[in-house]
Amino acid sequence: MLREIDLSEISDGKLYTGNDMVKADCRGCAGCSSCCQGMGSSIILDPLDIFRLTGHLSKSFEQLLEEALELNVVDGIILPNLKMTGKDERCVFLSPDGRCTIHKARPGFCRLFPLGRYYENHSFRYFLQIHECPKPDKSKIKIKKWLDIENFRQYEKFTADWHYYLKERQEIAMHSEGREGANLVKKLSMDILRQFFVRPYDRETDFYTQVYARMEKAGEGTL
Repeated sequence: MLREIDLSEISDGKLYTGNDMVKADCRGCAGCSSCCQGMGSSIILDPLDIFRLTGHLSKSFEQLLEEALELNVVDGIILPNLKMTGKDERCVFLSPDGRCTIHKARPGFCRLFPLGRYYENHSFRYFLQIHECPKPDKSKIKIKKWLDIENFRQYEKFTADWHYYLKERQEIAMHSEGREGANLVKKLSMDILRQFFVRPYDRETDFYTQVYARMEKAGEGTL
């Protein structure tokens, strides 16, 4: 999601790398699920999230859309997000006792919280959101450990590359006008959905190899 932020208003004013320590550890959250409720359509998913969820749940993207995901326009492009349900707008994967039922395969957005990413120069650094998590007395933890993702360096590279890949297309979408522009935006969205989310990934092949091959084809205009 493209947005302008003032770090002085939402963070401690510092930018961090994956090897830095931050006060983010809630020690298991102890039943608190504030960040799993009332999030609207903000928990946007990337191709790795879908790869992990479809594998963990043994379901296709289409099946997840019927049960747990929805599609919304994000800066001009249609993308999937986790669905919130009920009067409390609880994440569909939140158990009655307030625990995540997909914790092992939880999306990157969930792993990141209460951190955010500040993108610049085709890379990013992390910042700590100081008003988002209500849990008191957090402990310090290394960001890399907090995110708990294998092949961390490769994951960070993909996260940055996917952000800028989308940003380029979102900017095209937001500046497109008229019927021709509307048709272009529709094609961009459908291509992204089909190639990066609907089209299955080979579970026996490295995810990053597959997704970069798809991004390269998209860059060549062969989607």
